[in-house]
Amino acid sequence: MFKISLEDHGVVRLQGRLDASQADEATKTLGKVTKSATVDFKELEYISSAGLGVLIAAQKRLKGSGHELTLANMNSHIRDVFRYARFDLIFKIE
Repeated sequence: MFKISLEDHGVVRLQGRLDASQADEATKTLGKVTKSATVDFKELEYISSAGLGVLIAAQKRLKGSGHELTLANMNSHIRDVFRYARFDLIFKIE
């Protein structure tokens, strides 16, 4: 199960498992983000390469207008995935 929510104060919350079957929903929600925002991974259990692609596309789009995504509250497994893929060089991770 996957849930994504966009909160008023610039926080995007992810819950569950973000994989290819949920990529369209995540793309749609992240497409509504027009300014710098924090993506809260606290309740995300898993992210696939498709999920990583969604985040990269959103980051690229936002950087084009001088904004960015900051990623927060990752569990150690997801943090390792970002580090091994060298995405820690693309995103600010708190």
